Parts: sequence; C-alpha cells; structure tokens
Amino acid sequence: MSIGVFALLLIYAAYGLPYRGDPNALVNQEISLTGTPVASSYYIENAMTDANTPNMVTTVLGDYRAFDTLGEEVVIFAAGMICFLLLNRERKREARKQ
Repeated sequence: MSIGVFALLLIYAAYGLPYRGDPNALVNQEISLTGTPVASSYYIENAMTDANTPNMVTTVLGDYRAFDTLGEEVVIFAAGMICFLLLNRERKREARKQ
C-alpha cells in the first residue's frame, strides 16, 4: 500500500520537471535565481584551459571537486575496511570453534 502511494507521489513529482534539453530550464541558465553565476557554466567554458584535460568529467572530479571526491573515497574505503575486518574476525572466531 505505502509503496503504491510513494510511486504515485514520484509520478506526480515527475510532471513538474522540465523536459530534457529544454534551454529555458533553470538548470541551463547562466545566472542563478539569486543573481550569481552558475558554476556549471564556468566548468564548461574553462575545463580545457584550467586543467589541460580533454575530458570534462575528469576535470570536474579531479580538479574542481578534488577534496569532495577525496572525502567520498575515504568514506568508501573506510566502509570497505570495516566490512573486511568484521568478516575476518568472524572467520577467525569460526576457526577457533573447530
């Protein structure tokens, strides 16, 4: 029941989204609603000159958002290490029982 209500809510919310590729959508504007320049416009215009890398995604993740990406990688590494250590501890506990 609740999944159906949630699905209907998502469908209703999707009708308020702009069409893909709409040049008049807020996400495609050069100036935000607050009157400041949008960061994505800067990334698109200056990615090649700032980082000398032809791949814009690599430039954004590796240069402009490097600290954010590093933080995400640290979290994923820590979660992986915790899983490894917990599973290793269980394996040692089972080996002692036998």
